[in-house]
Amino acid sequence: MLKAVIFDLDGTILDTETPEFVSWQEAYAAHGVSLAQAVWSKAIGTSDSGWDPYVHLETLLGGPVDRATLRSAQHARFDELMGVAEPRGGVVAWLDEARDLGLRLGLASTSSAAWVLRFLDALELRDRFEVLATGDRVAHSKPAPDLYELALADLGMRADEAIAVEDSPNGVASAKAAGLFCVAVPNPLTADLPLGSADLLLGSLTERSIEEVKEIAGL
Repeated sequence: MLKAVIFDLDGTILDTETPEFVSWQEAYAAHGVSLAQAVWSKAIGTSDSGWDPYVHLETLLGGPVDRATLRSAQHARFDELMGVAEPRGGVVAWLDEARDLGLRLGLASTSSAAWVLRFLDALELRDRFEVLATGDRVAHSKPAPDLYELALADLGMRADEAIAVEDSPNGVASAKAAGLFCVAVPNPLTADLPLGSADLLLGSLTERSIEEVKEIAGL
């Protein structure tokens, strides 16, 4: 029986990933080099890839950069690109439906608690989530199952009582490793990445209701 829905945040509830990539892409361009999307994509949805944009940029340039200045400019550009944060299509409807169905809501995010709360507060969605499993609470990020196992433990649920909503291959792999039925809803930056291991691939959460996904999942 379905008792809970566990969401990823970045790229799933709202698209922070495209602005993050664009802000870094522009930072690279300002130094006369380019940042390929294929390179960036390896780190989407995880903090354990070992890839560091500062190190990569310095490798391309053959020397050090002023990291503090670069960091400040990139953060400012990211904030500008984010503008007024908006949930992705169908997210609020799913949260409303989960409430109406009496389902519990959790979040499993590679990002820190501070980052997660920043955007949940901006979207006025903080009180919708009973459980926040964040990257600073686990030993291993996605694609390891740690975050989803933590969310399930905090909810007091088994894997077969919840579904996961993700946007990236690392996120899908994490949810599946923890034993959850996983719905993948890619954003513009992850749309061309391999998401075939998801149980259900949607262009938007507007395409299916929770009740419909529950039926598909057999929960």
